[in-house]
Amino acid sequence: MSPASAVAPRKQFHWRGLRVPYIAPWSAERTLPSEIVRRVGVGGTGIGYADELSHLDRRRGILWTRQSLARGKGTPDLPGMHPLRQRQAMTHMLCQVCGISTFGADFERWGERHLYVARATGGRPIGEGEHTVMAPVCLPCATESVDACPHLRKGWTAALVSYAQSWGVAGITLHQQTLKPLSLPERGLHKVPRGDPAERWTIAMREVRTLHRVTPVALSDLVTAA
Repeated sequence: MSPASAVAPRKQFHWRGLRVPYIAPWSAERTLPSEIVRRVGVGGTGIGYADELSHLDRRRGILWTRQSLARGKGTPDLPGMHPLRQRQAMTHMLCQVCGISTFGADFERWGERHLYVARATGGRPIGEGEHTVMAPVCLPCATESVDACPHLRKGWTAALVSYAQSWGVAGITLHQQTLKPLSLPERGLHKVPRGDPAERWTIAMREVRTLHRVTPVALSDLVTAA
């Protein structure tokens, strides 16, 4: 994808003086009740929806959770992620805050690299090969977010990344006999790599990618060089 393929700016919503990230879900966007059934298909037995529409409910053969679309309606869940918009942002390299393409002038100026900002857990920088469910961010949104986001104000790290490779999904994996959800790990959802048999038993909620050719940076240096 090139800068010429950048999408038009999306409507921006605010809540209590804060910009609401494009990927954030709203209270009107509810998870839709769906009957899970056992199915036999390409690759073997797995799960599906009783009323499944493959072109809407699956991506690369993986079942995705159903959540309604009502962006801007109700109350935003600022730390949360809407599964469809998160996946769109990851796939098309959209800024997770404003929703526009990160293939732009800064991308070219940074040697065809994208900017990522994350919580600095224990002061650790973004590392080579790191798994992430976070989409990239444009520079203006990054500088605003580190001051406005309570999550990032506790400590953040930034990096320029040349390539974000598809790794798998994060979601809820079901027991193969009972179809009941397995216990979740302490730190959230089940992470399932591409090609793993557990894919067939997982309801995906996040796209997961690995980051490559990672260069830690200071946002102040990027702003100064702009």
